[in-house]
Amino acid sequence: MSDHHNAFEISPVPEPGPDAVPPEPFRGIYAMPAFATVPTGDLAASVDFWVRGLGFFELFAIPGTLVHLRRWAFQDVLLVSAPSTPEQAPAMSLSFACVLGQIDDLIESCRAVRPQSVDGPRDTPWNTRDVEVITPENARIVFTAAKPFDPASQEARNLAAIGITPPGDGPGDNADHA
Repeated sequence: MSDHHNAFEISPVPEPGPDAVPPEPFRGIYAMPAFATVPTGDLAASVDFWVRGLGFFELFAIPGTLVHLRRWAFQDVLLVSAPSTPEQAPAMSLSFACVLGQIDDLIESCRAVRPQSVDGPRDTPWNTRDVEVITPENARIVFTAAKPFDPASQEARNLAAIGITPPGDGPGDNADHA
C-alpha cells in the first residue's frame, strides 16, 4: 500500500453519525481540483436558490456573467449566464456530501424556495441517505449523508458482498479498494 495516500485527513467530510457536525463554510482560495459549471438563464434566481435552498454562499461574482458558489472546501459551483437552459434535468447528477443532521433542513429550505424541487430522502444500499434536488436551471443535485456503520445491517452485508468490510475486519483490510 505504499503507493497509495490516505486522503481522509484532507477531506472536510466528518465521520458519519447522528451527531456529526458539518465543517464551517470554507472561504479561502485554492486551486480547485474539480468544480461544476452550471449555465443559467436567470443568474439572480439561480443564486437565490443555491444560497437559500442548498446552503451555498457567494465566494465572488462577475456581475451579469458568473457567480462562484461554495459550501465546504472542494464543493465549488460556477453559475454562468447563458441564453437558455435545458427543458428537463439530465440523467446525470452531481453529488455533494452533507451530514445526516442537515437533511431535513435542506429539504425544508429547498421546498420553501421551490416547492417541487425535492425528491427523497431515500436510504441507499451503500449506507447513505440521499436527497435529490432539481435546481431552477434543471441541474440534478444529490446531497448524500453517510449513515453510521452498523455491522449487523443489510447495508453492511451489501458492502461485504462486494468485498468492502470494516477496517481490521477482513482479508487485506480493504486493500483492494484503497
